[in-house]
Parts: sequence; C-alpha cells; structure tokens
Amino acid sequence: MLSIAMPSNVEIKAKVSDLEEFARKAAQLSQSEGTIIRQHDTFFNCSQGRLKLRDFMNGSGQLIFYERPDTDGPKLSRYSISPTSDPPSLKAVLSDALGVKGEVRKERRLFLIGQTRVHLDTVEGLGHFMELEVVMRPEQSVNEGQQLLVLADSRDERRNVPGCS
Repeated sequence: MLSIAMPSNVEIKAKVSDLEEFARKAAQLSQSEGTIIRQHDTFFNCSQGRLKLRDFMNGSGQLIFYERPDTDGPKLSRYSISPTSDPPSLKAVLSDALGVKGEVRKERRLFLIGQTRVHLDTVEGLGHFMELEVVMRPEQSVNEGQQLLVLADSRDERRNVPGCS
C-alpha cells in the first residue's frame, strides 16, 4: 500500500480516431499548440503496483512506481517518481533484476488546461489515445479531483470531439 503522502492524480483514458480534431480542440482550450514529448516506457515485473522506466530519448528519464486500479472510467493513481540521467544503464540493471513485462514507444503531445494535463498520444503499433489527468494538490480530496476531471471531460473529451471513443 502506498503512503498517503505520495502524490496522486485522477485520470481517464480513451482511444482517439480523429487525431487532428482532438488536437485542434485541446489547442483551443489550452491556448497553446502543446508540447511534444517522445517517450519509451519499459515496464518491469514487480510484486505490487506497476514499475516503469520512462526514457525521454534525450539522455533523461524517470523511474515511476504507481498503483492504479484496472477499471474503466476515472481512477485514482498514486505514484512516486525518481529522475535519472542514464535511462539505458538503469534499464539494464532493472531488466536483470526484475525482468521486463513490456515496452511502449509513443509521441505525446501535452496540453495544460488549468489543473488538467491533456495527453494526446500516438502509440507505436496501437494507435492514438487521449488521457485527461488531474494532478491532485495535497489538500484536495479524490472527489474534488474527480469533479475537475468530469468538468474537463465534458469540455474536451468524447462528447465534444468527433472520433473519440
């Protein structure tokens, strides 16, 4: 079980079939063209939660441990992040120690709308996906995060963007 002091977010994910329309709507709401981030995520075997190494493909990365239920709809995720300046070396050590569960390569376009991070991902071999992520402040309850997510969802996700399911 994760510590209560760990950072958390409330998130929802969905497949996107109309990439251009979703990007246009997100750019309009965020008043920006978004930030492009290349990522290579390696997931490792672990006894609880999930452990991934995110390589930003620029000499930097993050080791991320998180717990999140495997359910549809909005969900709470608690996480712990440690930066690294040598993702390939860390990947080799963790691969030897724990074994690799899977890998995902993607290009992420990040938009910020208030407290909500809007991710538009093009995932190698899988297609286009969106994620709405409300990064919780320490004083906020899960209910507050879910309410913010519902507001963002109603403005920006499936109901208003053609091709998002």
